[in-house]
Amino acid sequence: MSEALLLDRSLADAVLAGDGDAYRLLVERATDTVLATCRRIMNDPDEAADVAQDAFVQAYRALPTWRGDGPFAAWVRRIAMRMAFARLRARRTVPFPDLDRDDIGPAAEADQEPEHLALSRENRTELVALIAGLPDAYRRVVALRFADELSIEDIARATGVPEGTVKSRLHRAIAQLRRQIDQGKAA
Repeated sequence: MSEALLLDRSLADAVLAGDGDAYRLLVERATDTVLATCRRIMNDPDEAADVAQDAFVQAYRALPTWRGDGPFAAWVRRIAMRMAFARLRARRTVPFPDLDRDDIGPAAEADQEPEHLALSRENRTELVALIAGLPDAYRRVVALRFADELSIEDIARATGVPEGTVKSRLHRAIAQLRRQIDQGKAA
């Protein structure tokens, strides 16, 4: 068992024994991970912070059920993902993460000529527009797979749909995007 996991487990045990400061330490260790995930899903920093806070409250209440077989941050992250998707379902819209941010792909962009860099950003903007036009179910799996870099299994858990459905939606979304891109090139 890793040192980090042992620390998470011992802090959780201390919380269950009544040590409130131990939970503060658990939250501090997991905050960056949980907030980053919430921001990607919600695409709104304020709403993401609300979801993250709600997830930590729910995690506190459910702490006795945490098995401790994985990092605390990963467990709270899954709680936050479920809460974020529930909030999006209630709104009936799923935003796509902002891929035009300057912090995406700096290593890949560092070696490019300015002309190529401008073209890749233009292509990225076009792709984001195409993705935004996808049906909500397709947009959700594309966002989780490529922006949040989740596995098919994690996407299935986060969305509450079977892995086969996730694969199917992802395949159909990519096929639809390819058709649209090909049509754009032909025009």
